[in-house]
Amino acid sequence: MKFKLAAALCLLTLLAACTEEEAATEVVPMVTHRPADGSAPRGAPTDMTKLVNTAVAERLPLDAQEDFENANRGFLAKLDAPILNDDGSVSWEVTKFDFLDGPAPLSVNPSLWRQGQLNRIHGLFEVVDGIYQIRGYDLAVMTLIRGETGWIIVDPLTTPAPAKTGLALANETLGERPVTGVIFTHSHADHFGGVRGITSEEDVTARNVPVIAPANFTEEAVSENLLAGNYMSRRAAFQFGGLLPADNTGHVGTGLGQMLSVGNVGLLEPTKEIGEEGETLIIDGITFEFLDAGGTEAPAEIVFYLPEFKALCGAEVVSRNFHNVLTPRGAQIRDTLTWSKVIDRMLTTFGDKSEVLFASHHWPIWGADKIKVALRNQRDNYRYVHDQTLRLANHGGTMVEIAEDLQEPHFAREDFGTRGYYGTLNHNSKAVYQFYFGWWDGVPANYHRLPPVKESQKYIEAMGGSEEALKKGIRAFELGDYRWAATVLNHMVFADPQNKLARDWLASAYEQMGFQAESGAWRNYYLAGAAELRDGVPDVGDIRTANPELLKAVPTEKLFDAMAVRFNPEKMERDPYTIQFEFPDREEVISIEVSQSVAFPRSSAAENPNATVVMDRSTFDLILAGEANFLAQVARGNASVSGNPLVARAFMGSLDQFDYWFNVVTP
Repeated sequence: MKFKLAAALCLLTLLAACTEEEAATEVVPMVTHRPADGSAPRGAPTDMTKLVNTAVAERLPLDAQEDFENANRGFLAKLDAPILNDDGSVSWEVTKFDFLDGPAPLSVNPSLWRQGQLNRIHGLFEVVDGIYQIRGYDLAVMTLIRGETGWIIVDPLTTPAPAKTGLALANETLGERPVTGVIFTHSHADHFGGVRGITSEEDVTARNVPVIAPANFTEEAVSENLLAGNYMSRRAAFQFGGLLPADNTGHVGTGLGQMLSVGNVGLLEPTKEIGEEGETLIIDGITFEFLDAGGTEAPAEIVFYLPEFKALCGAEVVSRNFHNVLTPRGAQIRDTLTWSKVIDRMLTTFGDKSEVLFASHHWPIWGADKIKVALRNQRDNYRYVHDQTLRLANHGGTMVEIAEDLQEPHFAREDFGTRGYYGTLNHNSKAVYQFYFGWWDGVPANYHRLPPVKESQKYIEAMGGSEEALKKGIRAFELGDYRWAATVLNHMVFADPQNKLARDWLASAYEQMGFQAESGAWRNYYLAGAAELRDGVPDVGDIRTANPELLKAVPTEKLFDAMAVRFNPEKMERDPYTIQFEFPDREEVISIEVSQSVAFPRSSAAENPNATVVMDRSTFDLILAGEANFLAQVARGNASVSGNPLVARAFMGSLDQFDYWFNVVTP
């Protein structure tokens, strides 16, 4: 084994040091099982991937048991049947990841395999007497805190079905209790989207149930899920691997959790947002000491300490992995300096008092000394990538150069909770660079580059044409140099998307890169890319990124900001006009100035609108969600138009309908 590892390292050194021509004469190809017909290999690790994954297993203490002991500690009950949505569709398949058993196959990075084994552990768990968690039925974790009269629920998952089922499991096991409080720790959908499975507006109002969230929660939740929702959701399909088969050569988890549950995301508007200075609240007899964590893992986020339980909730600021500083699905870049300082405040304020640390993902840590070590290492992870990226940038390093040069910090070799199962050091370093310096590396040639298709066409021409480029791409693959193979073959695909050989070999390169990835997000993205190259863009029906349950919690002004994103100037065929919307059920008025270039909404009435549309906001939500037609609602009397009706028709006709299944891995 040591001989094989040495050979692999020697090969990698040669690949880094030699030109392609030199490598071609000095290095023996690594692929020994290329199909006899010359087609691209698929579905199995190459010799290089086997060596890389074997080296990981030899380098890390993968047999360490403390994480497994913590993940299983306090087990009370579990589900055996699938979790179903109200329409009978499956929201969560309980047995989906049962294959994650035994040693890691060579088609999976063994460190990621270990993380998947931990994340698949599911059920109801006691953290301490009075604090319980539902784990393993969604990407996130739902926490139940026993108050004087009921359950205070923290982060009710992504969709209603697992939240509802998890609450039922807790009630069945621990005794029936009403929901007496809800806390959203931050503005990502996997932490609020299932709230309608545990309560409703009517229940919140009737029983005065507090719904607590961080400052600016609603605005941030809306901006991620509406303003940029279609594009983010499409890329999220790659990141979370929802369409990949769950098996040794497919989806093994995201690192942050196994996967997202399936169903409609909902939202309840908070009854109170925690101020940016933090504050102390008593909810159903339990004291919560909140600490603002906005600008860390999410733009709006809180962590809290429970003195009655000596328990610290790290939300998603501190969990058992190195998080994304810039998520592959796309979001605002996170501030690693602020992130590290918030964790330090958690350490200095609560570290000596905490006997258990739990979070909105993964499993808890018990013991004050171990908690303080975990907090220090998490803090130092984000500070390390921040400081070292800027140090190397100030030496003149560019984004890609810095990410290649950074070595993992010493504590990551022992503390699995700091490893890149979701975010990675390479990706996060690039995000830090972008946070400070933007997308450009300062090289003039990269300032106004050619668009991808044109650039690729010129690359292929410079390589001597498609036949020569394909040879170079295949040769790089056979040498185990999958990153260069992907670069060459991607240019081929963008220059000629119908070139099946190029697509197949690019898919094979992506596949091997996925097999080697320690990050679940990286693995999913590469394997989903390979699948679309081979099989085309999925055809599984229309995907809605917003639904009435989510929309009705969105403030009206924010909703019209999202509509303005859909305005297409090319569809503006009239002189500028003003259209007004009135919503009697909310006593709200929105006016929109529409020019040849912009549709600008205001939360006020216009002096002389060209047209006024009157309908309930609930009807408008159905129209936006695609569940009702505007003209049909007018015909039924559910909406009315005064002034020039052609203006109303023109405005609705100027809004784009986004195609979810747009191309990503091809032009």
